[in-house]
Formats: sequence, structure tokens, C-alpha cells
Amino acid sequence: MGQTAASSTEDLTRPLVRLGPQPVRQVPTVGGAAAASTLVVEVGYRGAGFSGFAEQPAERTVAGELRRALETLLHRQVEMECAGRTDAGVSALGQFVSVPLAAGELEGREGRRIARTLMALTPGDVSVRGVLTARAGFSARFDALERRYRYRIATGNARPVLAWDHSWWFRGELDADAMGEAARALVGEHDFRSFCKASSAALMVEAGRSTSRFLSSVEVCRVVEAGEPLVCVDVAGNAFLHNMVRIIVGSLVEVGRGHRDARWLEAALEARKRSAAGPTAPAAGLVLEGVSYPAGALERLW
Repeated sequence: MGQTAASSTEDLTRPLVRLGPQPVRQVPTVGGAAAASTLVVEVGYRGAGFSGFAEQPAERTVAGELRRALETLLHRQVEMECAGRTDAGVSALGQFVSVPLAAGELEGREGRRIARTLMALTPGDVSVRGVLTARAGFSARFDALERRYRYRIATGNARPVLAWDHSWWFRGELDADAMGEAARALVGEHDFRSFCKASSAALMVEAGRSTSRFLSSVEVCRVVEAGEPLVCVDVAGNAFLHNMVRIIVGSLVEVGRGHRDARWLEAALEARKRSAAGPTAPAAGLVLEGVSYPAGALERLW
């Protein structure tokens, strides 16, 4: 069974693929002075009611809700970074958001009180799951070592009940063993252009950015959650392309339903074009389970 823990800090020794030239990061400023530390908030959310994580004009987004809460807490405008910008309909159990802090800005405030304040300021489909601090200049995005996703698929002719809003109801049966065997071809460092939204891949290539990523594991398992049998696809890697996990899942389902074999998935990977891979799985089944950071990078307050 895949990992279900939402957060961790650990020293990962896996090779990390080069993602192209990275900007030199400087310590951010707060009110004209260099930040003294960083507030890090671990959050979960049900994705159905959001147009994704990233803020968009006139749309309800996770970042928009968090910004309002954090700016009320700190009585000022904030700059936020997140570990992964999830798409519309995608949920999270272990998303991380970082905000630079001025010297003494949270002095005297207990982590429990900060968490309770944020809980009161956020809607019911957002959950504050942790309050942490880090050094000045820490970034929830750029300091992340690994991100972990789980995709849930409900199979069979019976409509899922409790898993209805966080799974893909596939009206048929899937060979999870065949899916797991095919998934082995995806582990390691590869160019995943075939598993990226075509328009996003084109923009990346035009900008000279790499579409290579490193996946530390891709596993398929059968689980029972709240009495309902599910097929789960667990994917872990250093970073992901647009729609990458959902296209991987859609391709593995083609194998699981018997329409394709493992060799087809290998060929799709080598083709480096979106049309070579399978369909994009629905957003509802995907959950950002957790993110790993270097050992000692975060100090938990609550």
C-alpha cells in the first residue's frame, strides 16, 4: 500500500534530475527589510469546489482562500509559495505553503493559537494540518525534495458511495498486476513529454526548459477504504509536469483494461509526444498526499 502520511522531512539520497537553469534565490523582504524566518503551513483541501490552487481572477481558488486568512493573521499583504500547484478538482492531504516573516512577527504566539486562527479564517473544505517554521529564504516549492500523489479508481458496475467525490468510477474491471508491471518502465529519470499537456510541453520546449523528471516509484495496489474496494496508483517524484500524474494513470488504465500492454507504455514514453500516451484521467481521483523536505529544514510548532 502506498504512503498516506501527509508530511515529512528527510534526507533523500536519490538522484535529482536537472530541471534547467534555476534562478539564484535571495532572501525575500518584508516591509523593506530582509525576512528573518519563514512561516510554513501544511494544509489539506477537497478540490471539487476550487478552480485549482493558483489564484485566478473571479475564480475560487485554494491560494485565494489561504491568502485572505494569512493576511488577516499577519495584518499585511503576504507573498506565498506552495509545494505544488494542483489543478481544478484535485485534492490534497499534504500541501505546504511558505510565507516570509519579519523579525519577531509571530513572537509570543503559540503554534496552536496560530492554527486555530487560520482554521477559523478558512472555509470548511480547507483543513489546516500543521504550523511550522523554517529559516529565512525557505521555499515550499524550491526546497521540496519529493512529492507524493495517490490516484483512486473505483471499479465495477456499482456506483461508489463514500469514494464518489474522490475517485474515478471506472465501469469495468482492471488488472492491477498488469498495470503495476507496466508502471516499472516509468521509474527513474526520463523525458516525460508524452505525459504532459501538449500546450504546456510546447511552451516549455520553446523556453528551453527540460521536460525530464525523476520518478522514485510508481506502484499500483488494491485497497479497501470505508468498505469500498479501490485500485490505487501511487506516484512519487522530485517534480511533475502539467497533468503528468493523470496522464500516467489514464495510460495505465489502458493496460489494466486489456487494450494495451507494457511494451506500448514503454513506446509511449520514448515517443516524446502527447498523442502517443493514453487519456488524461479525471481530476477528482487525484490527491497530493505529501511532500518531503531536507532533514531539519522545518520545525513543527503545531
